[in-house]
Amino acid sequence: MTESETPSPAPKPQQEPSQDPTVLTPVSGDPARDPEGPSPKPTVAALAEGYAAKAGLHRHSDGRINVLKTAGGAQGIAESILPGLVFLVTFTVTANLTVSLVAALSAAALFTVARLIQRRPLTQAFAGIVGVAISAWLANTTGKAEDFYVPGFFTNAAYIVAMIISIAVKWPVAGLLFGFIRNEGLDWRKDPVRVRAYSLGTWVIVAVLALRLLVQVPLYFMGDEGLAALATMRLIMGAPLYILGIWVAWLITKPVPLPEAESAQPSKPSSSGA
Repeated sequence: MTESETPSPAPKPQQEPSQDPTVLTPVSGDPARDPEGPSPKPTVAALAEGYAAKAGLHRHSDGRINVLKTAGGAQGIAESILPGLVFLVTFTVTANLTVSLVAALSAAALFTVARLIQRRPLTQAFAGIVGVAISAWLANTTGKAEDFYVPGFFTNAAYIVAMIISIAVKWPVAGLLFGFIRNEGLDWRKDPVRVRAYSLGTWVIVAVLALRLLVQVPLYFMGDEGLAALATMRLIMGAPLYILGIWVAWLITKPVPLPEAESAQPSKPSSSGA
């Protein structure tokens, strides 16, 4: 065989992947591909703080509930009060339902524009303007000024039913809100004393909502004669009374600290007589 006919060396076979079970193939999230590793899971405290903030509850650095911030601040309180006040004043002065409804809607819209300019969340403002729009539509449809306040009755009744159900099933709303803001998570459900405390706190909020209906519904059925009183009670028993109810519920559900002597002094082992 000549040199030119010398066969070329056979190609080297490709190396088979290792079948050794001790050799691990990197997968997604493995340090070989993700040097930083998986992102750490949020702590219970962080989840609690986020949940409480979304629920509208805020606290000071020392743990006390921040009543003003919980109510949405001065602007949040104004957003809940001013449209109804504008409606009342305008209707009292003009006795014109259409003009009064337009004035109330305009007041609610101004707060939405203000939040857009401030680049603040629009949730509360949108909820307010939608509520005012529904109330205005109903009053304009029926032609009765007092019907401006009817949607609020149904909203209160729905909240009352939901809270009573939460108490009945041992998941009181006050516990779900305050428990998270206190970083208790859901551990309070393991303690019957805490469940009873949060049930009582929920009953306080239910009482506030029920009191609104007990006072305002009779005024509604008085028609035009009770309109001024109904509007006034709606303002007084709105944000101010609700804030008071939340504050009382917060106080009566506060965990009772253990006595210092009991918590600091270790329990003595029982001695057997010799």
